[in-house]
Amino acid sequence: MADLRYSVVLEPGEPDEGGYVVTVPAFPEAVTEGDSVEEALANAREVIEACILARRDRGEAIPAADAGATRIETVAITFPAA
Repeated sequence: MADLRYSVVLEPGEPDEGGYVVTVPAFPEAVTEGDSVEEALANAREVIEACILARRDRGEAIPAADAGATRIETVAITFPAA
């Protein structure tokens, strides 16, 4: 059994719904959500495992573990008012 670690991106859900939406850069098909950070991460683990199994069954490559490879920064933009 391999111990693979993948970066995940948690973003706040819609303001009226709450929770978090999770995407996985290494698996573009992997999108999930959760009401709390803990639930969102648990769901991310499940969807990553499902993606790995599906890719393996189809004979597709499994992305290399990339934990820590994804970097998210904030960019400030200033532009004239309309």
